[in-house]
Amino acid sequence: MNEISKILHDSVLMFSPILEIIILTILIYRILYYLRDTRAANILAGMVLVLILLTTASEALNFEVFSWLLNSLWLILPTAFIVIFQPELRRAFAQFGSSPFINQNRERKRATISEIATAAINMSQKKIGALIIFQRQIGMGTIVDDAIKLDTKINSHILESIFFPNSPLHDGAIIVRDNKIIAGHAILPLSHNDKFMPSLGTRHRAAVGITEETDAVALIVSEETGHISIACRGRLKTNVPSDKLQRFLSGLIIPGSSNNLNSFFENLPEDSLMSAFSNDDDN
Repeated sequence: MNEISKILHDSVLMFSPILEIIILTILIYRILYYLRDTRAANILAGMVLVLILLTTASEALNFEVFSWLLNSLWLILPTAFIVIFQPELRRAFAQFGSSPFINQNRERKRATISEIATAAINMSQKKIGALIIFQRQIGMGTIVDDAIKLDTKINSHILESIFFPNSPLHDGAIIVRDNKIIAGHAILPLSHNDKFMPSLGTRHRAAVGITEETDAVALIVSEETGHISIACRGRLKTNVPSDKLQRFLSGLIIPGSSNNLNSFFENLPEDSLMSAFSNDDDN
């Protein structure tokens, strides 16, 4: 028994440094991820860069007093960090205590879907054509590489400006991944389903085509009629009501929101959709 305890203790001691590095890496990553795109991130980067440069210069030039002062600054840096970034730290701890990271991710997805739904409804009212692709598990690296790469936080005004007629990125689709627009002017494969060919325009066939090849969800706004449609699993739901659009998208994109919608698209008969496109032949 003592030997087993000793073996376990030695194993823990052996893996302890690795575990410590993993914990520190995760902690530092979460701090930097939280501070990204904020003024605090620029301040922190500037402070660390200046201290590193001054420390390197003082060591190279053998400035003993200056080196002593800089080493002392490194010791008080954690305290200065708490004082300088007090608002950001308070907000971070408040969020950490109020909801787990999983819920935060779900809330970010809901906010993204809300912005996209708002833009789609506005474009529908103005009859501005749009094609928005939500990338899920299956990647679209080739399509993204051939498109115009972006790294833009999603906002309804930005989406409307992208698809505004005659704008540089109006043609083609935009691809959304991890709550950001990662590509614009994306050219998608068209569906070759004979049942879709006679009545669908290019935008709708591209939406069905990408959902036939991947697990993506496609949102389409018709330029001819202003109708909003959703494509998933090679099926198409047309004339989605504005008041149900956000719920439909949430059910398909946010895990656990609604399993019924996924099965709905799996069992949706293709023939039942054709009558909705008699006057919906947009390009």
